[in-house]
Amino acid sequence: MSQSAPGDFDLTMDELREVARYAVRHAEDVLPVYERAVPDDPRPRAAIDAAWTFARGAARTKLQRVTSLDAHRAARSAPTESARLAARAAGDAAAAAYLHPIAKATQVGHILRAAANAARVAELEAGGDETVGQAMLDRYRQLTTPVLVDVLRRYPPLTGGGSRVARLMSTLDHDLRHREAAS
Repeated sequence: MSQSAPGDFDLTMDELREVARYAVRHAEDVLPVYERAVPDDPRPRAAIDAAWTFARGAARTKLQRVTSLDAHRAARSAPTESARLAARAAGDAAAAAYLHPIAKATQVGHILRAAANAARVAELEAGGDETVGQAMLDRYRQLTTPVLVDVLRRYPPLTGGGSRVARLMSTLDHDLRHREAAS
C-alpha cells in the first residue's frame, strides 16, 4: 500500500513516481542540448539522476529539491534559450517528486512543464519551427499513462499563458484532458 501525501485530495508515492517518470523522460531527451552548450556543468544531469532515483522507487528526499534548484540556477546562466530550457526541464523533472496535492492549476507545471520545455527546445533546434513542437506534443501525448492523466485531472486546467512554453504546456494539458474524457 502506498502512502498518501496530505492535501486537497490523495496523491500516492506511486502516482508521484509516475509523474516523475513522465517528466524525466522528456528532460533526458534534451539534456544533450545543455551539455553541448555548457559541457563542464553537471547540475542538470544531477537533477535528472535524482529524478530517476525517486522514479525508480527510492524515497523522496532533499536530493530532488536541491538538484532541482541547482538545475534552475544553471538555466539562468546558460548561453542560449535552448540550453536554458533544457536545464529547466531537468530541474522540473527533479521537482516533480514534490507535486503537491492541492487543487491549484499552478501545480500542473510539475506534471507537464518538462515536456513543454523539451518541445520548445526541439522547435528552437529546428530553427524555430513550431510544427516540430506540435509533433513533439503528439509524441508526448502517446507516452502518457492512465495514471498520469488521472493525476492531471485532479487539478484545475491551465488557462493560456504568454510564453511559448506556457502555450505548449496549456495545449498538452487541454489535449490530455479532452482525449481521456472522450475515451
